[in-house]
Formats: sequence, C-alpha cells, structure tokens
Amino acid sequence: MKILVLNCGSSSIKYQLIDMANNAEVMAKGLLERIGLEMGEFTHKYKGQKHYEQLPIPNHTEGIKIVLHALTDPKLGVISDLKEIGAVGNRVAHGGEIFKDSALVTDKVIEQIKSLEHLAPLHTPGNLAGIYAMREVLPNVPQTVVFDTAFHSTLPPKTFLYGLPYEFYQKYGIRRYGFHGTSHKFVAEKAAKMIGRDWNDLKIISCHLGSGASIAAIDHGKSFDTTMGMTALEGLVMGSRCGDVDPGVLLYLMDQGMSSKELTKVLYKQSGLIGISGDKQDMRDIRAARDAGDERATYAFDMFALRVKRYIGGYMAEMGGCDLLLFTGGIGENAWFMRHPILEGLECLGVKVDMELNDKTMGEDVILSTPDSKVATVVVTTDEEYVIASDTYRLVNGK
Repeated sequence: MKILVLNCGSSSIKYQLIDMANNAEVMAKGLLERIGLEMGEFTHKYKGQKHYEQLPIPNHTEGIKIVLHALTDPKLGVISDLKEIGAVGNRVAHGGEIFKDSALVTDKVIEQIKSLEHLAPLHTPGNLAGIYAMREVLPNVPQTVVFDTAFHSTLPPKTFLYGLPYEFYQKYGIRRYGFHGTSHKFVAEKAAKMIGRDWNDLKIISCHLGSGASIAAIDHGKSFDTTMGMTALEGLVMGSRCGDVDPGVLLYLMDQGMSSKELTKVLYKQSGLIGISGDKQDMRDIRAARDAGDERATYAFDMFALRVKRYIGGYMAEMGGCDLLLFTGGIGENAWFMRHPILEGLECLGVKVDMELNDKTMGEDVILSTPDSKVATVVVTTDEEYVIASDTYRLVNGK
C-alpha cells in the first residue's frame, strides 16, 4: 500500500508518499507554502531530484491538486495513476480528551475535531482543510487522522491539571495535553531497541528539540509528564515561542493596552530564540553569533540549554530515576554544540557520556553514554511521517 502523509497548516502543506510494501520507502516528498497569498511556493523532491516553482495556490484544494499532479507527472512523478494511493494519513495537532489513538476519518470524527478547534485555533483549521481537500479530490480513498496529543492521553491528573479553579477544567477543558506525541513514542521505542531493551521496562526522558521543542517523561511505555501544555507555548524556549513565562507578565501587557490578538502574535511568532536574540531562531546562526561575541545570541543559546537541563533533572526526580535519555529533532539530532552544554554537569544524575563522540555526531543514531554510565544516553533520528503512515496502514487494514 502506498500512503500519502499530509501535514497541513494554515498556509502550508507538507507531504510524503510512502510505499509500505517496500520497507516504507519515501517515494516523494515536498512542501507548499504561502497558500492563499498572491504567489505561493512549491518544492517537490523525487528520485534524488528537486523541483521548485512559484505559482498561485489559492487554497488547500488547489494545493492538493498540485501535489497529486506532481506525483503522477511524466517527469516529476513516482506513480502512474492516482489509484495507486491506497490511503491518506493526516497529522492533526489536537485531539483533546476525545482521541486517545489515531482514527479513520468519518463525518463524526470531523465534527469531533471541529469541536476541539478552540484548543488549537492556529492549527486545526489547516488540518481540517487538508482533510476536506482530499475528500473533494480523491473521495473514495480512506483517510486517517493521527493526533499530536494522543500519546500523552496517559498523563495523570497530578501532571495534567493546572493550579486554576477545577471548574475551568470541567467547563472549558483547560488542562495540559502535550504535543509531539507521535515523535516521542516513536523515538522512545527506537532508542530502547538501540540499547537492547524493551521500552515498557524503562524510565525514559525524550528530548525533542527543534524550532518547536518539548521533553517527555515516559514511564514504562506511558507518557507521565511533558513540557507542552494546553497549547504548544508552554515549556522550553523555542524558535519563536516563549515557553514558560509568568502569567502575570501577560496580564501586565494587556493592562498596557495589548490585545489578545497582538499578544498571540508576540507569544507564537516574536518570542523564544528570535525574541531574545533579536533576529535569529536557527540554532546554527545563534551559535555563530555567540561565537562572534553577540551578547543577546549568547543569552538565547544559554537559556535554551539551561531550560532543557532543568526539565531533565526535574523529570528524573518525578519518575524516581531515568534509564534512558534521548535527543531527537532538528537540534537534538544535529546540534552537537547544543547537546554538549546540556549534558555537561549531569554526571551528578548518573549521566556520563563520551563528549568526543557527541561532538562529531550529527543526524545519525548513536549511543553517547560510556559503559559505566547509570543512564543510557543516545541520539536517535525521528520519523513522524513513518509513524503516521504506519498508523494509517494499521487502521485501514482493520488492525
């Protein structure tokens, strides 16, 4: 079965066509950006080649048509007929308390996702737009939805409740849900296999570090705690998101006349690394500026490392120890220069690593810990699209 994996945002579509019958081979992948604007951008990678063009992409339906045309195009394509696409797997940001697993798309499921839109107002409309577009273009192809939050449905009340009136949880669903669950689950299982263990027997701390970043405490195969909350703002300092902040600061800014819409833009788009450094959110750029003596870039670099370290130590205390510490995501896998300060000083918690090995590890699965370390420490590559395709394959085949 060939499965088309879609990750649709408000103005973008990421996609991969994966052949599950051929060792989950990625046949083609790409990205459409600036949907709805005067001119959009389309990048399509196939057979070791890359195609790029600028063209109008008025809406998600037209974007999906562009993708499907490219997949079957005589020059750009990797399949001869759209009938070869056996199913579509859609990434959906928020499943609330309704969805504890992935699901086949039905009218009822769509209505349930719509009922949760207030929990992820920036993401859910785009997620739904992709589902609608695919229903219009390929109405007979089964679709699934795979939720970022589903893996964290095992969080206990003591970790998911906020210190707010309990009625807010009952009436509005205000609680911590967590995100990046698809990645955390995948890399935890994979990393455990790397050290020859079953993840169900381990206490694992999973650090998914990228432009969006979160850490999860995984206790014997179940998510116990995670840094992101009701939204993807809480927790670590991120590329353009603030992470943990005193809520009194937000009240103060509103008292100064800032509207909720303006505040939303600041918290999601103008904070985090770019807010601190002034103009940089790529960790490579921040490192280069720090090395050149840029004070604000130094603040951003050091704050990111310290916040990660703080949560690692905290989650060790919460679980009563840690057997496996893993790093994944764009920064976690590649930015050895960020892993280095995070790992420094963790010897007191039983974490001992080969720093020389760390400092030359980029984008590959590697065990960094020394043989005498109490905590196994690894770099592990994630593949969220594969997880979506696997879940889709399972559901479509009734497993």
